[in-house]
Amino acid sequence: MKLWKRAAAAIKDRKSLLAVGFSRRTSHHNLDLEAAIIKATSHDSSSVDYSNAHLVYKWIRSSPHLNLKTLIHTLSSRVNHTRSWIVSLKSLMLLHGVLSCKLPPVLGELRRLPFDLSEFSDGHSCLSKTWGFNLFVRAYYAFLHSYSSFLSDQFNHRRPASNRRFSELERIRKLQSLLDLILQIRPIADNMKKTLILEAMDCIVVESINIYGRICSGVIRILPNSGKTDAAATLKIVNKATSQGEDLAMFFKLCKGFGVANARDTPQFVSIPKAEVEEIKKMIENVQEEDEVVVVEEEKEKAIVVLEKPRLETIVTEKWEVFEDDECCFHEKVIKEYQKHPLPLIVSYQEPAYIEYMMPDLITF
Repeated sequence: MKLWKRAAAAIKDRKSLLAVGFSRRTSHHNLDLEAAIIKATSHDSSSVDYSNAHLVYKWIRSSPHLNLKTLIHTLSSRVNHTRSWIVSLKSLMLLHGVLSCKLPPVLGELRRLPFDLSEFSDGHSCLSKTWGFNLFVRAYYAFLHSYSSFLSDQFNHRRPASNRRFSELERIRKLQSLLDLILQIRPIADNMKKTLILEAMDCIVVESINIYGRICSGVIRILPNSGKTDAAATLKIVNKATSQGEDLAMFFKLCKGFGVANARDTPQFVSIPKAEVEEIKKMIENVQEEDEVVVVEEEKEKAIVVLEKPRLETIVTEKWEVFEDDECCFHEKVIKEYQKHPLPLIVSYQEPAYIEYMMPDLITF
């Protein structure tokens, strides 16, 4: 059965190559590049054709604007017309290599992947045998889709110097999100110990090291210049970076047990300076204390009720002198008006007024 499947897969690849051979050669249609793409994304799960993959990279570097169109057209057509996890995974790996070249024309054009594998499902075997491969392809696609968008944004958007620090914080957050995605790419089924999966995991391990290294470098750059306004955001990034370092160590342990060559030795990253992290924590505490004082002062101002004792006035008439008492006297008309529109609060001036107010909850603030 396996031999029959291999023969059928080889026939499919052969037919695709023959179709390329009979195609019309034009200045906008690189047949050699198209043939190399088909060979690099063959149906053979026992090997990876690195020679043709490197040939694809060579063509892209030589003329990015022209050959990128051929790459996108060929890969999208190949992925959309196949339901093989092998072809889909090889296409993702090939595109991952193209993005890693970091050519400006490629990053400017390839913001989104030319195909959608978010709901991929292999159609050549039963689900009980392919569910692990399906999830692997979907996870790889999710990472690569976000990664291409990230690289394109970094190339196309240049922030001014005044917003450089904000841009750096945002860049580190996106890198941390990418690391979360790439750590989800892992073999989880018992039947996934294939040559192609091992090769793909080699690429994933290298990329995860690269991303986490950039996170650590970014954190070290922003720590010395951290101010009160962004201290909380910086500390959140530092805590997540520390947590992700532990996740990455566990990921390497899993990959090493699976037999991934590049995971044999866990890399040593530059540690985040603890002294500077403590300074940021103190800075946040000081800001919280200042905010607490401001809140208390504002509440005190609200609690103060100024009561003025009415001035005594003498009314002189022809018959007698009338002195107003300290008691409040209301005319009948005034009383009726009050009954219609009562005041919310009447405070006597003879007794001091005390207003109780709730202190802010500074623990859960």
